[in-house]
Amino acid sequence: MRKVVSVSLGSSKRDHRVVANMAGTEFEISRLGTDGDFARALSMIGELDGNVDAIGLGGIDVYLYAGKTRYAVNDGLKLMEAAKKTPVVDGSGLKNTLERETVYYLREHTGLLPKGCKVLMVSAVDRFGMAEALIELGCDVAFGDLIFSAGIPYLIKSIDELADTARKILPDMVKMPFHMLYPTGKKQDSQDEAKVQKFGHYYHEVEVIAGDWHLVRRYMPEGLNGQLVITNTTTQEDVLFLKQKGVGRLVTTTPELEGRSFGTNVMEAVMLVLLGKAWDDVRPEDYLSLIERLDMKPRVLDLSTGS
Repeated sequence: MRKVVSVSLGSSKRDHRVVANMAGTEFEISRLGTDGDFARALSMIGELDGNVDAIGLGGIDVYLYAGKTRYAVNDGLKLMEAAKKTPVVDGSGLKNTLERETVYYLREHTGLLPKGCKVLMVSAVDRFGMAEALIELGCDVAFGDLIFSAGIPYLIKSIDELADTARKILPDMVKMPFHMLYPTGKKQDSQDEAKVQKFGHYYHEVEVIAGDWHLVRRYMPEGLNGQLVITNTTTQEDVLFLKQKGVGRLVTTTPELEGRSFGTNVMEAVMLVLLGKAWDDVRPEDYLSLIERLDMKPRVLDLSTGS
């Protein structure tokens, strides 16, 4: 049996373990949260190195993208380099392929992303494939990277503006401790009530809310009116949370395994094992071929009926 472990800077309350068959191969898939303890995550990766088949990094990115430029996150690189034998991935390869395909699938097979629909992406630099696909299909997309990562109340309204903004601020931001940019540890178990009050209106003004689950959750206000949420890594408790907030439908981009959708880092680690390639050698067409082979399609959940 092949073993894949996600080491996350997130809350240990979200830990999960499943055994699953992927393309005829048995996998033991685990998620281990370190409650925001960076040193513990480094130590855990060192202990797993050479003892599992692949490691995913959860609650942190190694690479962010805008336009054709890739930005390396210092803390993410430190975690990746803690493993000397076992390959480590952050999910960015799947974000550029699977999540792009999710958008195409929703347009082709559902009525959930009509042309011109208003979309809020809470952050696009960590999901640039999804961002490009939404723009390509004619959605009215606004990017909340400055709002939800930097606290600056300004919506970015185009891919070009996103790339230009990224060129100006990301080279400095990626040097900062990651917990200053993204909710880790206990912050994933609670909402930032002050910022919910300050920024929650952005959720009310759109039909679709897309992007990283922990950013979506942390700033989500009460009283939504049936919005669609496109995300992943949701648990059964998260689904209940969305229902209580008034969300109408949930789309998760990764498969549901025993009651929850794992992060893209986990599924990318599984794919890396199946492909038998070094991460740097994997190309988008490799992921796309395997996505088709695994018949990976987004899960669409109607929160008004639970189906």
